[in-house]
Amino acid sequence: MSADAVAELLRASADCHIVTDARGVIREVNLGAAALFGYEPDELIGQPIEVLVPEDRREWHAELRTRYQASPRARPMESSQELFGLRKDGSTFRAEIALNPVVTEEGILVTTTIREIRQNGVSDTLFRQLLESAPDAMVIIDEDGKIAIVNCRAEAMFGYERADMLGQPVEMLLPERLRRIHAAHRSGFAMNPRLRPMGQGQELVARAEDGSEFPVEISLSPVYTSKHRFISSVIRDVTERKRMEDEIIAARLEAERANKANSAFLAAASHDLRQPVQALSLLNGALRRTITDERALEMVDSQQHSLTAMTNLLNSLLDISRLDAGAVTPECEDFPIQRLIDRLSDEFARQAQHAGLEFSAGTSTAVINSDPNLLDEIIQNFVSNAIRYTESGSVRMECEESDGIFTLKVIDTGIGIAEDQLDEIFREFHQCKAPGASKEGFGLGLAIVKRLSDLLGLHLHVESKLGKGSSFSISLPMVDGAGDDTAEQDVESEAPHGSGSGLVILIEDDVNVANAWGLLLEAEGYRVAMAASASETHALMEHIDETPALLISDFHLLDGSTGVEAVSVIREHFGIEVPAFIVSGDTSKVVKDARLLDNCTLMCKPIDTNRLLTAARHAVQTGEVPLD
Repeated sequence: MSADAVAELLRASADCHIVTDARGVIREVNLGAAALFGYEPDELIGQPIEVLVPEDRREWHAELRTRYQASPRARPMESSQELFGLRKDGSTFRAEIALNPVVTEEGILVTTTIREIRQNGVSDTLFRQLLESAPDAMVIIDEDGKIAIVNCRAEAMFGYERADMLGQPVEMLLPERLRRIHAAHRSGFAMNPRLRPMGQGQELVARAEDGSEFPVEISLSPVYTSKHRFISSVIRDVTERKRMEDEIIAARLEAERANKANSAFLAAASHDLRQPVQALSLLNGALRRTITDERALEMVDSQQHSLTAMTNLLNSLLDISRLDAGAVTPECEDFPIQRLIDRLSDEFARQAQHAGLEFSAGTSTAVINSDPNLLDEIIQNFVSNAIRYTESGSVRMECEESDGIFTLKVIDTGIGIAEDQLDEIFREFHQCKAPGASKEGFGLGLAIVKRLSDLLGLHLHVESKLGKGSSFSISLPMVDGAGDDTAEQDVESEAPHGSGSGLVILIEDDVNVANAWGLLLEAEGYRVAMAASASETHALMEHIDETPALLISDFHLLDGSTGVEAVSVIREHFGIEVPAFIVSGDTSKVVKDARLLDNCTLMCKPIDTNRLLTAARHAVQTGEVPLD
């Protein structure tokens, strides 16, 4: 290569380049070098290179140059040594240099590339390395909105060559429809420049060289030099993230749709699946009260046993589904725990007696805040399990109060639970495998208990010894108050057959269920008048001259009306609060609406006919519905 060719190449470069011969005499400088050192180009030609080195370092530099000439080789840009340059005005600056020997017909010439290291110690080379190694695309624009610097990530993202972007308006990287408004936004930002973190602002779209568009996030920050102001933008392609977000949104919408469908199914199942079971239960109760043949009564009892098993399974499956679907909302209130204990004692004492077990229940004056229906279901599962898995001995309900916490324990002397099964008993369909375990049940009761305890925020605890018995307990805070001073009404567990009297108005839109109701109530001695909706009760009132003794209504009625509305119509007509039973399987809404009515109680399908008739007898005799 000729010396002239070397000189021509150096003049075209924007960096600072100086060419020296073997004696260290400057043979060529380019405009970048002249600008860096403050000389005119021709002022340096023929001068020793040491003229650009501070005086106290010239001798040292000459020694370095001599050693290099003895073994010339390409040396990349580095700043590990303390190198300084001297400008024409006498000022100095830290520098980094790269050396490259070039063989020409005139001998070896050395091309020296020099870059200034800024006051913060960051060199141009390091700056470029940092820029190129950034994980995101970086585009730096000047005050006119033109692209001054880009990195390789920006080239890859937008598909342009770097040279095609430099000096162009930044709007070239946007869809045409957005360019005018972006220019206005850019001008506004330039008037009030501030750091804008990634992810803030509007949904942003960029345009690649091939015309394709893609979503981006951009952070902006102003950058200042001694003479100029720039805006640095970090650009991130969020196509993949947006795709994932869209998939998550679609999945959430699908889950919500499925949940709504599931909730709709559960609402229908709570009503429709329980209707035929309700009719069978009512018919079975009517048969029991009308036949006297012993063999027939045995068949009725066997049928009732199967109905009870089917009812328990249906209730458990629906409860599990409703809990898992989040369709159960606690309706908490303050109430004396003794009310619940007394009701459960009445229900299970005779059952325990039939099983040959001693049954006892403690007393407490504690007032708690919880959902009485859900809490009742938890304790009911404890007691029924205790009776089922205890062959001899006792079942006890014990109450403890300590430091504002009420604990109810159900303790039995049954078969117990192996230690390695204590964590498994709350799983669905898990049944105890201990010797003597009952084959009845479906392994859902404790799974429901666990879900209800979590829903109500109760502390659940189990202790058991195999062959000796178990203790299940729940704990919850007490609330201030003396409890309910209302005397508990003594309701017998089963009313004598045929002891009913008076008029009962029945509002039920299912013909089969209505007929079963009528047969049961008439077999008990009541007279029955029927309607299928709230509107039909208006017409029915025109044909009734006596005040009814009891109102029984399904909650969901034929024309979209409710039992609450039907009961209100009848009460308004007669001007008194006739005792009323609201019957439904959809308890969540019913509980809330039924509370609007005084002297009204909720009964959940399928209804135990003995409890129903006992409650009806009490309501007719006293004019008040039982508390539970």
